[in-house]
Amino acid sequence: MRNSKYYSNLDLKKTTSSNRLAGMWRMTEGFRLTYLAAIASLALAALAKTLTYLIVRNLVDKGLAESATTPIYYFALAFLGLAVFEASFTFVAGKMAARTSEGIVLRLRNYLYDHLQRLPFTYHDHAQTGELIQRATSDVDAVRRFFADQGVQLGRISLLFGINFITLLLLNAKLAVQSVMFIPLVLVISIVFFKKIEELYGAYQDQDGHLSAALQENLSGVRVVKAFARQDYEIAKFEGENYQKYQLGKKLLLGHALYWPVTDVICGAQMLLSFYLGARMAIAGEITVGTYLAFASLVIWLIWPIRNLGRLIAQSSTGLVSYRRVADLIDEKQEVLDKGISVSHSGVKGHVVFNNVGFAYNPESPALQQVSFEAKPGEMVALMGSTGSGKTSLVNLLPRFYECTGGQITLDDIDLKDYAKHALRREIGIVEQEPFLFSRNIAENISYGVDRQVSQQEIEAAAQAAAIHNVIQTFPEGYKTMVGEKGVTLSGGQKQRIAIARTLLKDPRILILDDSTSSVDTETEMQIQSALDKLMQGRTTFVIAHRVQTVMKADKIVVLKDGRIAQMGTHSQLLEQPGLYRDIYNIQNKV
Repeated sequence: MRNSKYYSNLDLKKTTSSNRLAGMWRMTEGFRLTYLAAIASLALAALAKTLTYLIVRNLVDKGLAESATTPIYYFALAFLGLAVFEASFTFVAGKMAARTSEGIVLRLRNYLYDHLQRLPFTYHDHAQTGELIQRATSDVDAVRRFFADQGVQLGRISLLFGINFITLLLLNAKLAVQSVMFIPLVLVISIVFFKKIEELYGAYQDQDGHLSAALQENLSGVRVVKAFARQDYEIAKFEGENYQKYQLGKKLLLGHALYWPVTDVICGAQMLLSFYLGARMAIAGEITVGTYLAFASLVIWLIWPIRNLGRLIAQSSTGLVSYRRVADLIDEKQEVLDKGISVSHSGVKGHVVFNNVGFAYNPESPALQQVSFEAKPGEMVALMGSTGSGKTSLVNLLPRFYECTGGQITLDDIDLKDYAKHALRREIGIVEQEPFLFSRNIAENISYGVDRQVSQQEIEAAAQAAAIHNVIQTFPEGYKTMVGEKGVTLSGGQKQRIAIARTLLKDPRILILDDSTSSVDTETEMQIQSALDKLMQGRTTFVIAHRVQTVMKADKIVVLKDGRIAQMGTHSQLLEQPGLYRDIYNIQNKV
């Protein structure tokens, strides 16, 4: 059962630089007390260090004096006790910070993965897979580092500065004020560097995403690369992207390299001035030697955090940039899946009507125009036409992968847009032209589309209907045989038949076969077609095909040309009239 603490809505938005900190604070919901406790624990550990310097003062001024009445070992025990106190709270802080950062990132990863599953097809049409992977891994890890280290340290340093400055005021107000004279300058420089580093790191991460996308694309298409002997071209392309990242990386590191010398000089000058002024007061007898030693130690303990604060401010830019990239992804509008009519499996008849339907991926070049036809329950409708005629675009409107931009599509006399997408897609089975198989065993791939426990007998029955059962039986591990990534260990025909078996097992009311027999031999096609003839009884089926033999038995053949219906009728009707269908028939039969 899901723990709501790790799956709650994060409410991330596109924000300006100043508001991103507020957005990251919202991410700590459910972990805030633990996170604040981590910061407080580090502050207590720092307080122990401050008290150590005060004990040094008392040791020098009182413990080592001739009239001292406090034994030295008392001071030793105090030092030891404070060391144990500091170590304990440092450990507690680390444990709490780890629990917080890992918890936040666990929830963020879960949310991101969930969000990616719910983005519409239109988003994935233009999104690069490598870029998405980079945001879900590298950028999320940068956010984790922010919460695990930088965020805690920012809080710790702020508290540490306050504690040490108050302690210096108690020792000597004049010296305390003189010890922070240059600190505003360090803060101003840190903020300037922060803005520059943030800009550079943003460009660096964007380029890293391009590099990941290039690598992912090359590995996915490695067979094509080798087949066309394009290794040198791909290597040069990758080296170009990598060189861009190298250039940005140099600028980023140069920014950090410039920051340290500048702040080191300022902080060094501040400590030198403080030591000098403190020494003069000690020589003049205005303060004791013990006070001077405590003061000198506290000045170091005051300046070091400020110098480190600048580093953390610069490093925090990486976390904020990564947060922005993750937030940009989460800001993408999700596909609404549950809104609308939800019907039972038995309630869908499969009566589909296209009424003057138009569709365009972009307004300048419509993919479909004024398409009208009817598919009655149990009918087989074949779609034919040249490449780019709109066949695949048409069937993609049925499961609402895309929405028609004109006209209306109805299912059982109800507008398709009134159905909940989840419910609609449960009743539609699709076998794509290029089937996708997961890196799992064959049985898992066949049963993937069913959200219930499926018996081995059901899996085998679907495989038999798809004419793949006998082939699977020849594999050493049968149905437990692992399928390589995207099914590369199987032939094209084997992949297609497993995809068909997956659809058959789903038992949908509407079937979409996108040229699903194109990669099989004639004998296997006949076996599959025979099984499909039985399966399609009582089901509405849309078949995209290029071979006339596949569509001869169709109740209706719709011939598309340039997104419009050029011809429509049965096989015999279309052969009797001149047109595209008869031309295709004559070419394929060499009449």
